[in-house]
Amino acid sequence: MNPIIYTGSAQPISGSTPFGFYDTDPKFQSDGPKVANYVATKLGYPVMEVELQDTQIYACFEEAVSVYSEEVYQSKIKDNYFGLEGSSTSSLLNNQLIVPTINSIVNISDNYGSYVGVGGLMTWYTASLALTASQQTYDMQAWAVQKGIISSTTSDRLIIQRIFYQSQPATNQYYDPYIGGSINYQGATENFGWASYSPGLNFQLFPVYFDIQRIQEIEMSNMVRRSAFSFELTNNILTIFPIPNVGGLNLWIEYSLKSDYSSITKNSPYGTNPGLVTNPSNVPYGTITYTQINQPGKQWIYEYTLALASELLGLIRGKYQTVAIPGSEVTLNGADLISKAKDAQISLREKLRQDLEDMTRKSQLERKQSENESMSNTLNQVPLFIYIG
Repeated sequence: MNPIIYTGSAQPISGSTPFGFYDTDPKFQSDGPKVANYVATKLGYPVMEVELQDTQIYACFEEAVSVYSEEVYQSKIKDNYFGLEGSSTSSLLNNQLIVPTINSIVNISDNYGSYVGVGGLMTWYTASLALTASQQTYDMQAWAVQKGIISSTTSDRLIIQRIFYQSQPATNQYYDPYIGGSINYQGATENFGWASYSPGLNFQLFPVYFDIQRIQEIEMSNMVRRSAFSFELTNNILTIFPIPNVGGLNLWIEYSLKSDYSSITKNSPYGTNPGLVTNPSNVPYGTITYTQINQPGKQWIYEYTLALASELLGLIRGKYQTVAIPGSEVTLNGADLISKAKDAQISLREKLRQDLEDMTRKSQLERKQSENESMSNTLNQVPLFIYIG
């Protein structure tokens, strides 16, 4: 069986590639036959016979463009994934400039803050607990089951967030008689000619920490002087001090549910939306536009195409091993071609990855910092003029 030899004339590439990813790109169409001739020439044609068809070279060309696209887009995904996670998958990012955001950091912080009521997506519910005369301890877990808040057949748990008497905000009690004393801000503003301005200008006379201390004093006064009871909460067992001696009293509580914190959808700002980036595989990068690849990128593709074609040619020559010629046989260099082609592919990939790594945001910031330090050191060596006045 005689192998098919490259003829030196490549047919149009459109419709001749395995997947047709780039067949409609005019630049890809014009480069196809040129790449086929380039590869055949580098493999020895026309001095040596090249046992390849143009369609096989086109398959290598298409694969090289796809590998280049894979490396470039994977680099961008790694560099920006923290900001991309949770974004929409509806529009391609191929030609979009990705700006770093702190959305993911804020979402993480919200989830931590939800446990203490300073952010997050968890709902805090309110309820009243009726106190019983002569009863000091109350099982809040059993109370929640009795009230139908949680089911006795589940492992859900009540999380008590607050037990309180809710008074007016401390800022509305600034002249609280329990505190004693008063400050005539109105008179002070009139004396300074500020009577028609916002009360916020009072801070021109008193530091902010003064108001904060006074608000804290009011809150502590409410807790100590206005509360009929104190309490202790351990493992959802509420103990009231002192023991109530009459019925009809109520304590107000705020609570949340353990199941809410464990729920992926309730504890997430994205809910059950399926059209979001959830992992690197669905970050919306599509087929690269060959025409937009710059010359350094195209040169890498040409060289990688040659490496792929060399490996393919090595496999073909390895199958035939020897070719009959008049009066003798020729041993083909299949194994040597395969070995060198694989090494070339590894080398090209490593070089591209290093180039892309050097272009990441972290590397660029480190480079800029190094440049600034070098510039500063250079300027420090410049003699300064001495001016004599």
